[in-house]
Parts: sequence; C-alpha cells; structure tokens
Amino acid sequence: MGEAHDLASVPTDVLLCDTFSQVPEDGNALSLLLTKTQLFVQSLSAASSGSLRTSFLLSDCISCRAFRGKDPKDIGGYLKVIFYPLRGMLGATTYRQRISRTFRTEISRDREQNLNLAKTWAQKICQLSDEQGHPRLLPSSPRFLVLLNPRGGTGKALTLFETHVMPMLTEANAHFTLLVTERPNQARELVQEQDLSAWDAIVVMSGDGLMFEVINGLMERPDWAKAIKKPLAILPGGSGNALAASINHYSGHQQVTGTKLLTNCAFILCRGHPVPLDIVSLTTSSQQRIFSFLSLAWGFISDVDIESEKYRFMGYARFSVGTFVRLTALRTYRGRLSYLPAVSLSEEGDTTSNIPDSSDSVQGSSSDSLESQALEDSLLAPLDQPVPSHWQTVEDQFVLVLALYQSHLGAEHFTAPMVKGPGEGNIHLFYATSRISRTSLIKLFVAMEKGTHLDQEIPHLSHVPVVAFRIEPSESTGIMTVDGEVIECSPIQGQIHRGLANVISVG
Repeated sequence: MGEAHDLASVPTDVLLCDTFSQVPEDGNALSLLLTKTQLFVQSLSAASSGSLRTSFLLSDCISCRAFRGKDPKDIGGYLKVIFYPLRGMLGATTYRQRISRTFRTEISRDREQNLNLAKTWAQKICQLSDEQGHPRLLPSSPRFLVLLNPRGGTGKALTLFETHVMPMLTEANAHFTLLVTERPNQARELVQEQDLSAWDAIVVMSGDGLMFEVINGLMERPDWAKAIKKPLAILPGGSGNALAASINHYSGHQQVTGTKLLTNCAFILCRGHPVPLDIVSLTTSSQQRIFSFLSLAWGFISDVDIESEKYRFMGYARFSVGTFVRLTALRTYRGRLSYLPAVSLSEEGDTTSNIPDSSDSVQGSSSDSLESQALEDSLLAPLDQPVPSHWQTVEDQFVLVLALYQSHLGAEHFTAPMVKGPGEGNIHLFYATSRISRTSLIKLFVAMEKGTHLDQEIPHLSHVPVVAFRIEPSESTGIMTVDGEVIECSPIQGQIHRGLANVISVG
C-alpha cells in the first residue's frame, strides 16, 4: 500500500471514479479512482486539501464483492476489497499482510441503483485484478485438493491451516477438499489411485516429504504423463520447507520463515499460476526408480537432516543443533562422483546445452497410449556400466555431496541463489572433500543463510551445474536422502527432466 500522494500524482488513466464513504463511517466523503493497475482512495474533506491519501495495487487483491447492508432501511450499496500487500517496518523484512476496506455509496435514493454501482466496481476490480501479470490459467473459483500432514514440523500444521490459510481461501472464493493424512504413503496411494479431474490443483501442506509422496504417486499412475501435469502447490507445514522457501523466492518475496512464509505461500496459491517444475529421475543399484523435485544428499547434509529428527520439537532450529553436533565428530565417505556438465563447449567455440526437453523423454511413438509410454533417461548408461566418456569424474574422500535443483535447501538455507525459477533445467552439484576444515564448513553454513557463500572463497568446496550425475559410495555406510527422505546408501544416478511437472508460483 502506498503512502500519501500529492496532486501531481493524480492518475490520468482513470477508468472509474465515484464518491463513497468508508465503513465504519468516519463522516468523510471519499473519491475512489480505479486505473488498470491501482485503486486510489482520496479524501474529499476540506482538511485533506484534496490530496490522494492511499493506493492499492490490484495485483495484491484476492477478493472484491458488492453487497447490501443488513438493515432493510439502509439504501446504500457496499463494496468490500481485500488486499495482501508487501509491508514491513522501516528496514525490516517485508511480507504479505492483510488489509480489508469496506466502502459505502449512496448516489441516489434508489437502493438497487446504489447496489448496482457497487457491483460495477466489484466486477471491474475483479477483472483488472485477474489481468495483472501472467494469465491466471486456473479458474476464478478454483477447486483444490489439500493434503495435510498433522505431524509435520512441530505438529501445528492443522491449526495453522485453519487460522492462516482457510480464511484466505474463503475470501478468494476458492473451494477445497481437506485430507488430513494418518499414515506414511497415504497421500502417495491416494494420488496414484484416485480420479483427479475433480480438482484444479493438488495442494500440499507439510514439509517436503509429503510432496515427495505426491510426485512419486503421480509418476506411478498408468496415465502418469497426464497426471504429472496436474498443478501442484506447497504450503509450509514442516521443519525444512525448502520448496515453499524456493517458491517464495521465485515469486519475488524476501526470505521469511514461520507464519510469514505461510501467509506468502497462501497468497501465491490464491493469486498464482502454474509454471514448469523440474523433476529428476533417479535409479538405484537395486533398479528402484525415484522421482525427486528438490535434492539428493550424501554425507554431512543428509547426516544432519536425519540425525536431527530427535530435535523435531524445536522446529527449524533442529538443523542448527544438528549441524553443531555433527561438526564435533565430522565424518568422511570415500566414493566416486561422476557428472555431465550442464553446458559444454563445442569445437567451434559455441556454447551448447546438454539439457534435454521433457517432451523428448517420453519413450514411444505418437500412436502409443499414455499407458505404454515410459520416461526415458537418455543421458544415463546402466549403473553396472561405466559412465559415458564425455562425463567428468572425481574420486575422493567426501564430506558432503549435494545435488540441488531449487534455490533453497531449507527455509533458512539459500543454497542456490543463482536459481531464479523452478524449471530452469539444471542440477546444482555441490561437493566438499575431506580437506575442507571445520572452520570452512561453519563459514559455509552461516553464509548460506543469506546466499552469500558462493561469493566467498571456501577451499575444497566445488559447485558445478550439471544435467546428470552418478554417485558410487565405496561402502554402504552413511546416510543418503532424496528430498529429505532416507534411501539405501548405494550407487545411484539421475538426470533432470526439464519442466516435467507444474507448480503454482507468481512471476
């Protein structure tokens, strides 16, 4: 919301202009001015000298409706508008905060005429609000399937949904079906088996583990190629909340945590549109196929993630405690890391990308049905064979290996600041060898909170954008995780499929 404007800032592209008063009434007449992008509210009292006092961006509007007063004798027409602008104290982090304004008009003694004027304003504001930015793509009254894990994070997800998300969905005229999960893999089985046509998007309120279930459930369907295109949305309700923090970042918001992040993500759900989301296809030595939207970790990061589970009651602080504990007894893991860089240099010196398009990864002719198609990992050789000769290989004693495809590894870990969107087609491979010092690791994780770690010299830490990789541990020791979920520590490889899924974001 803007501050006071002088007369020189009076808009010239006014589409509607009428006199209202604010409810509760303060005795002052107001002039409402509507442009293609903003709603201006100007006091007409003598004390205000006619200056414009406030303005609201229509891109921040989630609800506008017209209605009659409760008193049958009240002939006024009413207009209620709800905005979620970015606000914050001077120098403080901004986040979405609710502002509701109700206006009353009485241009005549005809009750219907007053109501019709309010309806004209409501319809125009809704229309212009929908036209802001990218096309909405979702219906104006979307239907959401909300999957909520009540045990995620500190166990308050259901309460937070009821107090912070439900009111906003109601105001935005969104309809939802809420399913509170009662056991592991319940969400995976549901999206694998159910007819999903009744919903416009699947919303996950949990940590990243429940989104992992949903994506793998969708990919296990016979019609996976269609099902994986169902728009997904994330609301933070766990400890890590990496995808929520990433979507928050891509949507132009500052890094926040807790209920501030939840409010931002709820606003994105109400105002956003589907955008491409990269999926990494992983294959283990036991031929298990896993689909990942966030990361694969081996070593220090996965050790901290899983071993800090005992501190889950602390919320996100569990990771700080876990990091300190693991630094006191640092482990190393011998193995081989191989990868295909995201960009290669041709003989002519032209930069060429190794990124395959997701549409080229579906095996089968155009006459094949969706049931007979398979997602092909065209960049990978079988795990029991050597990697292709043009790959690069590092064999060493590692402290950590991390393959990350989103900007954040957690709500306070801005690990890949170079990532600007969820569908860029790169895997950001980070690895540190045993020669890295504890001091450097502390420096790394402190700087990672603000995303400044890549601007500093941290010896024995490497970062390479890749499109495919293979990890071959020398021993089956240590913890390996995919999207925060533990898997068997064994040889594993994967490649990225650019834009295979869709996630709701705000440009």
